Amino acid sequence: MLALFVALSIGLERPYWAFLTSYIVAQPMAGAVVSKGLFRVIGTMAGGAFAVAIVPPLVNAPELLSLAMASWLALCVFVSLLDRTPRAYMFVLAGYTACLIVFPSVDAPDTIFTVASLRVQEIMIGIASASLVHSVIFPGSVSNVLLARVKAMLADAERWSHDAIAIHPVEGLEDERRRLAQDISELHQLSIHLPFDTSRLAPRVRTVRALQDELAQLLPLGAAVEDRLAALKSASGGVVPPETQALIADVRDWLAAPGEDRPERSAAAQALIDRCAAMEPAARRDMDWGEMMRMSLFARLATLIAAHRDCRDLYEQMAVHSREPVTPRVAELLEGRRSRELHRDVAGAARGAFGAFVTIITGCALWIGSGWTDGSTAVMLAGVFLALFAGSDNPAAPIKGFMMGTLIASALAAVYGYAILPRLDGFPMLAAAFAPMLLALGAMLASPRFSGIALPVLLGLGSPALIADRYVGEFAAFLNGTIAQLVGVWFAIIMAGLLQSAGVENAIRRTIRATWTDLATRSTMMTTPDVRGWVNRMLDRIALLAPRLATARRDGGDLLFHALRDLRTGVAIGELRQLRLTLPAQEGQPLAEVLSGVARHYRGLDPDAPQPAEPALLTGIDHAVDALSDNESAAVRRQGVLALVSLRRNLFPEGPPYRRMAA
Repeated sequence: MLALFVALSIGLERPYWAFLTSYIVAQPMAGAVVSKGLFRVIGTMAGGAFAVAIVPPLVNAPELLSLAMASWLALCVFVSLLDRTPRAYMFVLAGYTACLIVFPSVDAPDTIFTVASLRVQEIMIGIASASLVHSVIFPGSVSNVLLARVKAMLADAERWSHDAIAIHPVEGLEDERRRLAQDISELHQLSIHLPFDTSRLAPRVRTVRALQDELAQLLPLGAAVEDRLAALKSASGGVVPPETQALIADVRDWLAAPGEDRPERSAAAQALIDRCAAMEPAARRDMDWGEMMRMSLFARLATLIAAHRDCRDLYEQMAVHSREPVTPRVAELLEGRRSRELHRDVAGAARGAFGAFVTIITGCALWIGSGWTDGSTAVMLAGVFLALFAGSDNPAAPIKGFMMGTLIASALAAVYGYAILPRLDGFPMLAAAFAPMLLALGAMLASPRFSGIALPVLLGLGSPALIADRYVGEFAAFLNGTIAQLVGVWFAIIMAGLLQSAGVENAIRRTIRATWTDLATRSTMMTTPDVRGWVNRMLDRIALLAPRLATARRDGGDLLFHALRDLRTGVAIGELRQLRLTLPAQEGQPLAEVLSGVARHYRGLDPDAPQPAEPALLTGIDHAVDALSDNESAAVRRQGVLALVSLRRNLFPEGPPYRRMAA
């Protein structure tokens, strides 16, 4: 109502854009409102500038204008799908803002600058109104939400590690693993809004990024400990040595209740780490397979404990709202680059961009060929929907929700436009008449379950036939506009169905293939490995795979398990590459041969029919273990055995125990 009042007071002709924007940017958190509003302003200005630039020279060449609009929308969709953060909305908006300005203006090209500038002004009024209300009148801090979610995420992480390292398997571990991967992705999305938070006590983004990195380490470490325990049990007939059982029990007790007192918590963690180091076998030249497995178990367990300790300390760093590190270790974790690496689906982005391009071209051809005046509205809406839902694996589903919402909105708009509004006089009566519906729809908009219906109903209630500086009772214009809207939504559903069929299955296949391509590429690179970047990217892929597998109605347990194994394989590859770079060429040759074999294996995999690794690669790994075990440096022996054991267990989990080859 504030946005509408301001727009009407200063005489703007399209106050419904200010009205709609205040709902579109609305969020429970003030920082999210400000950031989304800023992205919307930038996107709107870019789309408006493009519209002003192309309409005057191309208005008399509809084919070229259609091609320019289709190309612009496709470019914006492509970039937005590659970004995959809340900033992506800025690029989508730049694309469909041009549609909203250009298509209704082709019959009056001389007004294009006025239309574009007014739209920017109206949107800025809506953003300013929403920001004022959410930040000053009803403030909701991103920081408070973030701290509450991080506390819950730490509880999830500690529960998962507690269950993962249990001597006996725990049911529901797969669900906990999936939840942890999704928690890390959610933390990244929340951190995008953090710099815009209105609270002076907002945590530093660098601290959140450091916490993301430490949380990301937990999945591969916990899974590695789980695997080594299973291997030791299998080798000893299901029996775990009493001292190992005691250590595992104490670690699980610490994870179940790490404590709130930092010195006490750190001392307990360090005592457990020291016990792991004391029980770890020395890296001797004549180590047998059992000793190697115990070395790997205790080394990974110690690192897992340290990672959980660091997560708790980083949470405390966020909660104290201080720029001074709470511990020297936290100071180390806060150093360096902290941007999170995400999965980039270039093929999927190109596919979405192509869908938007073809939709605009086809729609313009039908519109121009039919000579239907209101056809521009249908093409405009089809372009908007293809841009908004291009990132969805099945865009037809949410667009169908928009169809239902549009039908409801059309009925409500008819009631308001021809039964209620004619009886109103003045702004207070207008606000009172709209209040019941707007309050209900605004509440529904915050719910993922109902937002797909609430948003199109709000868009319908915010139409120019209802929200204007004076009452307009032209039923014919209202009816034509309603029909054009429904045709536009229907056309978008048809095009989405034709262009995005089998989207989920293809997305799953592309994600798996991207993982294997990365593993093959990483195996032969001669640069310093970025293990942190690899872990973050793989966890992002796991978080993407989980809902897609549910949508495809497939049993995703095996696929997610193999994705986690690929994650651990990438970590082992990084450790071997780092060791190879520190060794002389001759000493590092066995590692080079192993890494080349790993690259060949992953390059040859087919997502539809994956094959196990060749026995020759197992022989190569064992040969490298022999060579590294004979190294003069105990540190090299330890690093080499740990990395090669991890690689061997990931690629050959059912393989025979390692035996030293005859000289």
